[in-house]
Amino acid sequence: MNIVRDIQSLSEFKQNASRVVKEIQETKEPVVLTVNGKAAVVIQDAESYQQMLDRQEYNESVAVLRERLKDLDDPNKWISADEVFDRLGKKFGIKFE
Repeated sequence: MNIVRDIQSLSEFKQNASRVVKEIQETKEPVVLTVNGKAAVVIQDAESYQQMLDRQEYNESVAVLRERLKDLDDPNKWISADEVFDRLGKKFGIKFE
């Protein structure tokens, strides 16, 4: 992202909205709109936004999996299959053979 090129005032955007939207769709680069010289909003094309959401969801899933994998190193967090079936059997009144 070219921060100098991709920052515009809201009033500039209002005057050239269709041109700016077309540029955003073509370049896939977001534009920061300012109000009173301060960044206020970011405009981004829908496809790039969806890709960003997908990456975020993926990264969150990876973080959860990494945390869970740490449990593999702790034998105190695991129980045997026989113990699982014993607990289920007692809880639900089922006899496993």
